[in-house]
Amino acid sequence: MAYSTLLIENGIARLTLNRPEVHNAFDDSLIAELNAHLEELHQLANAGDVRAVVLGSEGKSFSAGADLNWMKRMVEYDLEDNLADSRKLAALMHGLDTLPCPTLCRVQGAAFGGAVGLAACCDVVIASDKAKFCLSEVKIGLSPAVISPYVQRALGERQMRRYALTAEVMDAPTALALGLAHKVVEHEALDGEVDAMLNTLLAGSPQAQRATKALLASVAQAPDSDTTREHTCQVIAKLRVSHEGQEGLSSFFEKCRPAWTQSSSFQEQNNAAEPRS
Repeated sequence: MAYSTLLIENGIARLTLNRPEVHNAFDDSLIAELNAHLEELHQLANAGDVRAVVLGSEGKSFSAGADLNWMKRMVEYDLEDNLADSRKLAALMHGLDTLPCPTLCRVQGAAFGGAVGLAACCDVVIASDKAKFCLSEVKIGLSPAVISPYVQRALGERQMRRYALTAEVMDAPTALALGLAHKVVEHEALDGEVDAMLNTLLAGSPQAQRATKALLASVAQAPDSDTTREHTCQVIAKLRVSHEGQEGLSSFFEKCRPAWTQSSSFQEQNNAAEPRS
């Protein structure tokens, strides 16, 4: 049985956790499926066949974190087994964080433990007013270790210390104020807001978005260095002389739409693709 699905329609990929009966909790099978989907998405995004990825889930909860039965099995694991498991989760977070195309996370309910990491790895997070976030690990003697680089990047070190140590629940307005979520809307308006954001993302040049994601990751490592400054110059110069860069500038001055927007409006997309599971 598939625990996740990947549906691609006209350049939009929807990666969906599909274990609503256990609140979309993580286990080794779900992590393996998601890693396989992300490997495919990396290839498709680099080729320009996927413009954006929407990460969501079925049911009431976004994800409750680790699956209880999986945690029971882990009690019997030795150190090497636990390291192997942790590395697969780390690969999942890294794979999502480094997707070349824009990523959008749809959070309709509770996001606990590793699910907070999934949200933090996405470029844009839109949450329902019913959403709740919690770094719950210390309450069961663990740590949000694998997800910590991504969540701390979103929250900042000071707020990360508080919420990782207290395991307090963040409601949607708090997550918005702290930078974990970018927008909070009424629950009934969530899907409409996701579609609106997709339209906004699809207005950008696919090549420029890929280059910008890679640039920002590089800049974050050394924001003020000779190497970084030269890299930023190289990126903009190469984009200016590229096909999409030339087309974008011409379209701007001629007051017309560039080719990448001609049929990219989400509302105009009518062709369906078969879901992958």
